[in-house]
Amino acid sequence: MRGDRLVESVPNVSEGRDRTAIAAMAAAMQTVSGVRLLDVQSDPDHHRTVFTLVGEPDGVGEAILQLFREAVARIDLRVHRGEHPRMGAVDVVPFVPVRGVTMADCVALARRVGEEVWRRYRIPVYLYEEAASRPERRDLAEIRRGEFEKFGDKIRDEGWAPDFGERAVHPSAGVTAIGAREFLIAFNVNLGTADLQVAKAVAKAVRGSSGGLRYVKAIGLSLEERGIVQVSMNLTNYKQTPLPRALELVRLEAARYGVSVVGTEIVGLVPEDALVGAAVHYLGLEGFSPDLILERRLDSVGG
Repeated sequence: MRGDRLVESVPNVSEGRDRTAIAAMAAAMQTVSGVRLLDVQSDPDHHRTVFTLVGEPDGVGEAILQLFREAVARIDLRVHRGEHPRMGAVDVVPFVPVRGVTMADCVALARRVGEEVWRRYRIPVYLYEEAASRPERRDLAEIRRGEFEKFGDKIRDEGWAPDFGERAVHPSAGVTAIGAREFLIAFNVNLGTADLQVAKAVAKAVRGSSGGLRYVKAIGLSLEERGIVQVSMNLTNYKQTPLPRALELVRLEAARYGVSVVGTEIVGLVPEDALVGAAVHYLGLEGFSPDLILERRLDSVGG
C-alpha cells in the first residue's frame, strides 16, 4: 500500500454472529478515502469480530469513528453473551505505527480519537498501553476487569474516572479502551477437552503476569459449539517470545492433565517473519536465511 505515513488499527467489536451488522461496520470504515480494510475475522463463540485496517493516520482515525457510529446503533451489551471478556460495543482500539509514523504519533492519534468518541457518542474512553495516562492503565486486562456488567460501579470508584467522558457507562455500548502499541499476534491454541478449568490452569501457567512467558497474555475460554476449550493468547513481542515457545509451553502444561493440542489459530494478520521463524524452529533448519525464500528472492530482483 502506498503512502509515506501509515498506521494500522485492529479494533475489536462485541459482535461475532450477526453477519449483517458485521458487514455494515466493515462498510462504514471503507467509506473513508485512503483507508484499506485488510482483514475481518469473526468468532461466534467469542461473539467478537476483529478488523484490521491501515492508512494515513487521520483517515484511520476517521474510519474508527465511523465504526463506532455503526457499532453503537447495532450492538447492545445488555443482551450480549460471549466467551471473550468485553466492556464495550467497540471494546478496544489500538493504533500501531507501520511506516513513517512514530509511537508518539499513535499516542496523539489515540487521544484525538478518544476525545472525539466521547464528544460524538457519549462513550467513556480509557487510554491504554503507550497512550495510558497512568501506569496501572497500561494493561488492557486491568481496565477491562469487571466487564460491562460491573463497570457501572467501577467507573465511580476512586482512580477509575475515564480519560474522556463522565463517570457513567453508556447504557448499551459500555466503555471503550483506545491506545497505541507495537504489533502483537493474537494466537489461540485449542485443547482436546471440554474442561474449562484445564484451559484456565494452562493459561495461568503460560501468561507472564503469573510467572509464565514474558510478553504473553493468556486466558482460558470455552468453545461450546465445538465442545472444546481454548487458551487464547496475545504475544506482545513475538521476537522475544516467538510462536513455537508459546505453543510448546501450552502443550507441555496441557499434557499434565492428559490433554493434547488439537489445533491453533491466528486472529488477524501476522508478520511473515513470525511464521518463517516457526518454520525454522520446527524443521530444525541450520544456517537458514529468509533470503532463501523464493518469493523474496524474486521480489529483490524485480520479478
